[in-house]
Amino acid sequence: MSSQFNYCQSALNVINTEAAAITQLSQYIDATFTATCELLITCKGKVIVTGMGKSGHIANKIAATLASTGTPAFFVHPAEASHGDLGMIERGDVVMALSNSGESDEILALYPVLKRLSIPIIAMTGNADSTMAREAKISLCIKVDKEACPLGLAPTSSTTASLVMGDAIAVALLEAKGFTANDFALSHPGGRLGRKLLLRISDIMHKDDGVPCVQQSETISEALFEVSKKGLGMTAVNNGKRLVGIFTDGDLRRILDARIDIHQTPISEVMTRRCVTINEHILAAEALAVMENKKVNGIIVVNELQEPVGAFNMHDLLRAGVL
Repeated sequence: MSSQFNYCQSALNVINTEAAAITQLSQYIDATFTATCELLITCKGKVIVTGMGKSGHIANKIAATLASTGTPAFFVHPAEASHGDLGMIERGDVVMALSNSGESDEILALYPVLKRLSIPIIAMTGNADSTMAREAKISLCIKVDKEACPLGLAPTSSTTASLVMGDAIAVALLEAKGFTANDFALSHPGGRLGRKLLLRISDIMHKDDGVPCVQQSETISEALFEVSKKGLGMTAVNNGKRLVGIFTDGDLRRILDARIDIHQTPISEVMTRRCVTINEHILAAEALAVMENKKVNGIIVVNELQEPVGAFNMHDLLRAGVL
C-alpha cells in the first residue's frame, strides 16, 4: 500500500491549501486590523493571549513573538484561568482570545470576569457571528475556506492563518514602535542571536600584554618570536606608540619565498603598511563583516590616536559564538 500512495502529492495539497488560506488573510487587513494594533500599542499593561487546544498552542507562540518584539505579553491557559490563573490578569491589560469556531466554552467562561474588570477583548476567530466575536471589543476575522485536513477535522489551515495574523500584528507593532535590533537583543541575551547583536570587540579582544606588538626597527626574527608568543598569527608594528603596520603569517610566507635574511632585515621593510584596523566599540558582528569583506583573519584594534589597544582573530569570534 505504501508504495502506491503518493505522499508527495498529499503534502503538496496541504501546502497549496494553506498557502491559499494565508493569501486570503489580506482581505482582513483593514480598519479592524488597525484598531487591533492601536489598542495593543496603547495598552498600559500586558497583552494576555489565550486559546484552547490547537488554538492554545498558536496563542502561546503569538504571545512569545509579541514579547520578543517589544510588546509585553504572555499566554494564559483558559481552563487554568478559571481555576486561579485569572489573578495574572489585571486592569490595564488587553486579552487576545483565539478560537476558530468562536464558541470555546473555556474562553467564554472568562468573558464576564474580564468585562467586570473593564479589560478589552480582541477575539480572533473564523466566525464573525460567533459569541466570542459579538461580545468582544474587537473581532478580528481569520476565516479560511477549508482545512488542509481532507476530513475537515484537524485544525490546519485555520491554525496557520492564526499564526500568520499574529505575526502580522507583532511586526506591525514592532515597526510602529521603532523597535531596533539592539532592543531585540536585550530580550535574547542568552542565545547566539544575543551574542551577535550585543557583543562588542572590547568584550573579546586580547588586551594589554596579550596584544602582539614590536617596534619597526626590530628584525623579522624578533617579530616572528612575538607572533609565536602571542599566538594570533600576526603582530602590530609600531613607531613608538603609534601603529604603522602589521606583520602576519601571510607576510612570512612571502618573505620566505624571497629568501630574505630574517635576522638582519628590519620588520619595517616587509610589513603591510595599510592594514585594516577598527575601534574597540564596534560590534563583534560588524567586525566579522569587515574581516570577510577585507579577507583578513586578524585585526589590530586601535584608539583615536592610532595606538594598538587590542587584537583578535577569527578564532576569537568563533569561541565567542559570533560565527
